[in-house]
Amino acid sequence: MPELDGGVTPQRHQWRFRPMPRDERLIADVRTALADDGRLHHPKEIAVACQDGWVKLRGTVPTPRQRSTALEIARSVRGVRAVDTELHVDLRDRWPDDELRGVALQALIADDGVPVERVDLSVSDGWLTLKGEVEDQSDSDAAFAAVCELPGVGGITNEIKVITAGIDG
Repeated sequence: MPELDGGVTPQRHQWRFRPMPRDERLIADVRTALADDGRLHHPKEIAVACQDGWVKLRGTVPTPRQRSTALEIARSVRGVRAVDTELHVDLRDRWPDDELRGVALQALIADDGVPVERVDLSVSDGWLTLKGEVEDQSDSDAAFAAVCELPGVGGITNEIKVITAGIDG
């Protein structure tokens, strides 16, 4: 091998992949999972931080469902120990309560899985409260699912009771 200036003989160097520190890799993996999932409308608006496998999500999302979806996605990434969320629901698209109630009732009526004669709702400051009595948990779940993606919904309280016997008299 030829000598370099100063009499130093160059050594044959073998490049090795040097992995990112674990936390940086987890941040990248969580960001990728959020972007690739498809259920989030604007995944780039969610900031991801990590320390020792503990992930923190920050930012805004348009609905409570988006918030819980982001949390679910982050938890599913291999190596994540826990997820803390500081995601806030952005109510810029907030509708007046009476309009939101009308749209929510239409969503319940349009869903075949919701027994609309047994479910009602009220709205206060963008917060929906579902009420009623149904025969099966799936009926309550269907009512929640029907309204959770509506724009302007700040949150949902599900007070629907599941009554397995004697609901029809």
